[in-house]
This record gives sequence, C-alpha cells and structure tokens, in this order.
Amino acid sequence: MKRVVITINRQYGSGGKTIGYMLAEKLGIPCYSREILQRASEESGINESMFNERDERLKRLPKFLLSTNVYSGELLPPESKEFTSDQNLFNYEAEVIKKYAAEGSCVLIGRCADFVLKDDPDMISVYVHADHDFQMKSALERVSMSEKEMEKYIERTNKYRSDFYHYHTGRNWDDAENYDLCINSGKLGFEKTVELIESYINIK
Repeated sequence: MKRVVITINRQYGSGGKTIGYMLAEKLGIPCYSREILQRASEESGINESMFNERDERLKRLPKFLLSTNVYSGELLPPESKEFTSDQNLFNYEAEVIKKYAAEGSCVLIGRCADFVLKDDPDMISVYVHADHDFQMKSALERVSMSEKEMEKYIERTNKYRSDFYHYHTGRNWDDAENYDLCINSGKLGFEKTVELIESYINIK
C-alpha cells in the first residue's frame, strides 16, 4: 500500500476515534491518539501528567484562549523559562505527530495533526460529525451520565476542541475548507464511514 497519513478531527459522540481505529485495523496501519502525549512526554522529559493537566485546565476556562498562537514548529530548550508552557507542550506533541507520519502510514486522532502536516502530500484530513441525537445516544452508551449532564459535557468538550484548534492553527475547527472529507457518521454509521474514507484513499 502506498504511504498514507489520515488525520481525524471529530465531534464528541460522533465516533471519530472509534472510526479511526477501525480504519487503521482495516488498512493494517497504526493509529495514534493518547500515544501522542505519551511519546511527547518521553522525548521531552516532561512528565505526562503535565500534558494531561494542561488539557483539563484549559477545558475549565470559560473563555479559553480567545487569541491565537499559531504553531510554527519552534521547540524551546529545557533551559527556557517557557519550556513547560502550554504552547511548548503542544510543540512537542507536533514533533511527535511529524515523527509518526515520517515513520510510515498511520491514522492520527486530533491534536491539530491536519495543520501540523498540512504540507505533507500524502496526508488526508477528515472531520467526523453527527447530529445531536446521535452524539447523545453514542456517548451515553459509553459513559454513565444523566442526559442533562451529557448535554453539558458534549457542549463543553466540543467547545474545547474548537478553541484548542483555533488557538494553535488560526482556523475554525468545523470549517469544511480545512478538510479533504467531512462525514456525517450519524447518517452513514461507523462501518460505512470507514468504507468512504478507504474509497477516497484509493481514488486520491
């Protein structure tokens, strides 16, 4: 199979992560999600908990990062006062994303991977979304919450992903112009969404 790198951004409850792993298994290639943070921690020497705490802290901010700090590729050295800043943590995540892509075909979930790899001719960017009812049903099957709690959780998680993406890329997360494919998994289901992405890979 020719080299292909698929990046997936997804609404919470759309099944985008599950779809990514299903696609990777079907193609016989690795899929990376939390592994990105784990490897970033190993290579930077920064405790993985700092990456996780950063994510949780930013989720709680009512108006997270209204400005932008678009990723440019710079890595700050350990002696820098900003070595463990939110921006430099992302810089290490981006370095890992580029290394995974350089190692061969793979699927990358989230982390603005589409922007980090925007100049890679073998990259295919996908945005997976679904309607409200599908998001709720899918999410409640995996997480034990009341419907009211889940409503708020989905809204908060999608807002965080949108803000995180905008801060590091200067782009709008749900803008179709950012992606090769925008797929409504609620209408197609997971298996047909995988088939659609695979068909696009074969055509491209």
